[in-house]
Amino acid sequence: MLPNTGKLAGCTLFITGASRGIGKAIALKAAKDGANIVIAAKTAEPHPTLPGTIYTAAAEIEAAGGKALPCIVNVREEQQIINAVEKAVKTFGGIDILVNNASAISLTGTLETETKKVNLMMDVNVRGTYLTSKTCLPHLRKSRNPHILNLSPPMNMNPMWFKNHCAYTISKYGMSMCVLGMAEEFRGEVAVNALWPKTAIHTAAMDMLGGAGIEKQCRKTDILADAAYCILTKPKTFTGNFVIDEVLLREEGVKDFDVYAIAPGHPLMPDFFLDVEIDTTAMKQERYGKERTVSKSKLKPTLAFMSGKLRIKGNMSLAIKLEKMLTQLNSKL
Repeated sequence: MLPNTGKLAGCTLFITGASRGIGKAIALKAAKDGANIVIAAKTAEPHPTLPGTIYTAAAEIEAAGGKALPCIVNVREEQQIINAVEKAVKTFGGIDILVNNASAISLTGTLETETKKVNLMMDVNVRGTYLTSKTCLPHLRKSRNPHILNLSPPMNMNPMWFKNHCAYTISKYGMSMCVLGMAEEFRGEVAVNALWPKTAIHTAAMDMLGGAGIEKQCRKTDILADAAYCILTKPKTFTGNFVIDEVLLREEGVKDFDVYAIAPGHPLMPDFFLDVEIDTTAMKQERYGKERTVSKSKLKPTLAFMSGKLRIKGNMSLAIKLEKMLTQLNSKL
């Protein structure tokens, strides 16, 4: 695993959806440095099936060495975002990092997706990310090394990622478009990047699939926490990147990925929006409307897929299996 360096000591992180899962894992990693964590999430009272509240997360963060500020925030409500940001600035003196982690999912086709579900995904994933970023940006611009990190994928235009859940894909790519736009708009002032897992991640949502042994095909949230920590400790010149967790960590020198596995050695499911094999000889980046080919000899085995234009090859059966399983999850929510 990636060791802590202390670089986030005294920094204030505003993390949406941090009461459990990936958001909480990122918070706990930063807390080990002595960071201040604003837990901006909805769950104030214990949920009947999902673990954790903003208050139990706060206790864990403080036990790990950080300072915590639990705030009840539904990112669909702009005033709740504004109130939490104001409280964070009053409590900690500013905001250095925003992690847009909160997300909603409904893996249904166009005719099966109710309007309220469409509104939920667009409100949480796109509008919530946009408004939280907008509200934090005046404070981020005052920080020495400010970052925005969205938990969103590279924009893979393979139609298979649209056909079965068009609204969900649009909403997640909307988060990614915030990265593209804001990275350019605030270049030199605030770093704006995206992070996405290469494989399925074991969370409470995955447990709700109900299939015995599903967790064996997943990695722990620790891998995303380590990757996020690596991004957030980079200088603000590192911006406009769509980062895949394993790719970044390999570049940072991590060699043992079994430590992130729930069941080391067991086959892992690839995550959404990533086809099984990426042909790195065909990766392209777009800047200012111009497209340039990156030759394999000059390409670092990393990160940024600015346009999301990747030529894909390989067996997609595992990805299709994951999609079917998550569709089953949606029917239980």
